[in-house]
Amino acid sequence: MPDTAEDRLTLETTGRIAAVDAAAWDACAGPDNPFVSHAFLAALEESGSVGGEAGWLPRHLLLRDAAGTLLAAAPLYVKSHSYGEYVFDWAWANAYAQAGGRYYPKLQCAVPFTPVTGPRLLVRPDAPDPAALRQALAGGMIELAERAGCSSVHITFPTETEAQALGGMGLLTRLGTQYHWENRGYASFDDFLAGLASRKRKDIRKEREKAQATGVRLRTLTGAEITAAHWDAFFRFYRSTSDRKWGTPYLTRAFFDLLGERLGDRVVLVMGEDDGRPVCGALNLRGGDCLYGRNWGSLGEYRYLHFEACYYRAIDYAIEHRLARVEAGAQGEHKIKRGYLPQATWSAHWIADPALRGAVARFLRQETAMMQEEMADLCDLAPYRRGDGADDNT
Repeated sequence: MPDTAEDRLTLETTGRIAAVDAAAWDACAGPDNPFVSHAFLAALEESGSVGGEAGWLPRHLLLRDAAGTLLAAAPLYVKSHSYGEYVFDWAWANAYAQAGGRYYPKLQCAVPFTPVTGPRLLVRPDAPDPAALRQALAGGMIELAERAGCSSVHITFPTETEAQALGGMGLLTRLGTQYHWENRGYASFDDFLAGLASRKRKDIRKEREKAQATGVRLRTLTGAEITAAHWDAFFRFYRSTSDRKWGTPYLTRAFFDLLGERLGDRVVLVMGEDDGRPVCGALNLRGGDCLYGRNWGSLGEYRYLHFEACYYRAIDYAIEHRLARVEAGAQGEHKIKRGYLPQATWSAHWIADPALRGAVARFLRQETAMMQEEMADLCDLAPYRRGDGADDNT
């Protein structure tokens, strides 16, 4: 980094993203990924979805030049648990505790409750030496962890380029898997189906027919079409599904109002009504070239509606709006036969204790080999026709 007085950079932290100028933050974050935007992160904080009581204490990193211009930033949190991260380190925490160590607090560079790949080391596109600025941010996280007595730093769902750079700095990198749909220039949903093996086409058509046969009417809403009543209903779905699956909903009701108010044009909300009564919904956010599936909720068991609202309506929307892909969130091998194929995700980890770091490094070497083999096997399950000479009835 430059070491002259006038070029010296300053690294600082803030406990409130509202204290950072929104335009300056977004100049670093870029326009393509809504989850690292100032508006999204501020909605989490202002709604009480994150904060000390939630176990996500903001400590965002800011890197400024001598004139005070924000050149780079990173969304950063002090964590007292490992909930809401989608990259699971519970076993590491338990092993360390059994050995007499203290795993929490730790530092988490992430978008809370959001398993979406995107930039984590945010740098203005016109900033000098972006690689050095990213290295300064990562180094700042480690220094902060050491000063605060944190056991570790975890950067989850960075871009592959960021993960490689962090690995080059000595952080441990971890491979994960999600399921994404790729738009191959389809003109319609039927055009997409035409690229599938015959049996897979039939299965998807049957699922869509069964969803329609439930009598639930689905509508895709965005922007000003979404009212407070829609958010009231969706929050009920979200709470109901959270209660059934994992017990504690992360997001507050106020978050959805703020999301609609500040990022409404990015929201794509699929709502289902049964005889005029709202019964289910799927929340998506639109990025520069991608539709990101985020939350599904319902007031009952609507199996085929889940597939329709979350996967097929998302494909419909992407084709209509010429988006490059749909990212359907974490987990779910069942997505493969619906056209969503395995894609690599990444995380990077710095661990202070040499013994724990060595144990985790050995674990990750084994896990990575297994993940790579598993991804290759999963790709063989793809529903797409295999070349011009492939048997269309397989």
